Amino acid sequence: MWAAWYERQGAASDVLKVGELPDPTPAQGEVRVRLSRSGVNTGDVKKRAGWLGSAMPYPQVVPHSDGAGVIDAVGAGADGARVGQRVWVWGAQSCRAFGTAAEAVTIPERLAVALPDGVSDDVGATLGIPGITAHRAVFGDGPVDAQVVLVHGVLGGVGSFAAQLARWGGATVIGSVRRGGDLGALPGVDHIVALDDPDVAAKVREIAPEGVDRIVEVALSANIELDAELVRSGAVIAAYASPEPPTLPFWPLLFANVTLRLLGSDDFPATAQDAATRDLSVAAADGALAARIAPAYALDDIAAAHVAVENGSHDCPVVIAVGATSRGLSGG
Repeated sequence: MWAAWYERQGAASDVLKVGELPDPTPAQGEVRVRLSRSGVNTGDVKKRAGWLGSAMPYPQVVPHSDGAGVIDAVGAGADGARVGQRVWVWGAQSCRAFGTAAEAVTIPERLAVALPDGVSDDVGATLGIPGITAHRAVFGDGPVDAQVVLVHGVLGGVGSFAAQLARWGGATVIGSVRRGGDLGALPGVDHIVALDDPDVAAKVREIAPEGVDRIVEVALSANIELDAELVRSGAVIAAYASPEPPTLPFWPLLFANVTLRLLGSDDFPATAQDAATRDLSVAAADGALAARIAPAYALDDIAAAHVAVENGSHDCPVVIAVGATSRGLSGG
């Protein structure tokens, strides 16, 4: 099979290789998915780069945890009736050596989730880390029906799914962007505010005079002072990223009885992961999830895809057409 891998950490162009690897064989309880798309997430590029001094977990790593394709083989104990089923894949390279940057991957059966009819492989390949993280950020502390949810970074993969899931769950959704401008309508977003607006707190308070019930936070260190101004008593701030270690405005958060939830997607409880995969599939089938996705990269161009994610070149998820070369994309 055609695949990408690295055997040492470093810059994408220095360490990523593309070539032939043997087709994997599903073990006990596993399925093999013939992939059409592989999702590229921030965590994938950080692992490859050795972020925070992380070491190579295996001698050879095929990167990426998310993808979409069709089950074409099963191991002993897995459901043989699933052969031929379209699925979306998550967690493929979480504590495992071989992920979805390949034409096929073997994974435990629960990591291959039925992809609803009418949902593209491109969208399916973005549901894993972004979707499960968004679900945990929105619903990790209970339902959001009739609440006001502020989603920072609403143009990004996690932020966009969080807004749509919150709306699907019955919330009024405020989405923040870094800079103002005419963005038009955004999926799941009732109100848009710009963080470069000098009166952004006042703008949010016009929408939610009593404060917001939940904040989905992509830049905790940058936004925590603003967040402390906007929360109502008993609010939740669910943070999945921060550009720097944050310094907390402790007393304002304490007096507001705020819950600060920190989200590490690889370490969510299995019950939370399973609830997320069920809800994401239902929401996608309901037409409640739309995804803005960058034009697919060919597998030959995986280094360029990694650099694009590192540099923030796209304000939307990045996917790779794993069966394609730089001479022409195919599939999905």
